[in-house]
Amino acid sequence: MGHFHLPDTLLGDLTRIAGGSVKYWRQPLDKDRIRVPQGIIHVIEERCKGCGFCVEFCPRGVFIISTRANLKGYHPPEITDSSQCADCGLCALLCPDFAIYIESSEMSLHDNQKTE
Repeated sequence: MGHFHLPDTLLGDLTRIAGGSVKYWRQPLDKDRIRVPQGIIHVIEERCKGCGFCVEFCPRGVFIISTRANLKGYHPPEITDSSQCADCGLCALLCPDFAIYIESSEMSLHDNQKTE
């Protein structure tokens, strides 16, 4: 039995139809009450050897390879938009040089609501 294969251009076509970004047709019911956790990303540039795992595997695309080099001559990652960090910790887990760590922020309700 053969495998079903979608054309490589299908994702590009869908993105173009959606106006350059994919939009969800529904939202979580508690969207107005619960904040998505965010992390504070720290990169120890002198430990980095420029492997690019963080850039390649970040689900939110928070990192890019920097144009500047560290003292060892490697290009460490640069944080493009830290507000997009979902505090998943994948970058820190995958970093072979322990050059990335994340400070977790708390997921909480908005200040004006009381929890029971």
